[in-house]
Amino acid sequence: MKYARLTKEQFEELNQEFINFLATQSITAAEWAEIKTNTPEVAEEELDVFSDLIWEGVLSKVQYLEHISPQQMHLFHCAKKELRLIALKIKNPKVDITTTEGFDWFRANLLSDDVEFFTANKAYSENKGRDKFKIIEEGASITKGELYTYFESLVSK
Repeated sequence: MKYARLTKEQFEELNQEFINFLATQSITAAEWAEIKTNTPEVAEEELDVFSDLIWEGVLSKVQYLEHISPQQMHLFHCAKKELRLIALKIKNPKVDITTTEGFDWFRANLLSDDVEFFTANKAYSENKGRDKFKIIEEGASITKGELYTYFESLVSK
């Protein structure tokens, strides 16, 4: 398994896609029930293969990721050949940017000495999807990139 098995809730959401996946392997509903009962290890393998297929599809479309913690913000642009990072660090330990008050403080003090900006670029490894997945595993969310593009315009000035 390359990534992670989908959760029960994710499998439920993707029920029709899973049925189609089984159909491409000529596995009927009755056969699937029999596989789950008689050869659970084969059923587990099918769930893993399906999970990887879904993750591959999702990760191939990911363009932006963001990970926000109380004192830091990591914004990633998943460009064609590299990951681009804009990182912001809050030096004021009393500020938690994951709260409304903290984020309001952050917006008001964005250009103060209490906020540090960093940028970096990193080429993908041989497995671009795995690189993106690792960032998601570490707590990042897939986004549309509004924060990244906003801060990119600030940093590039």
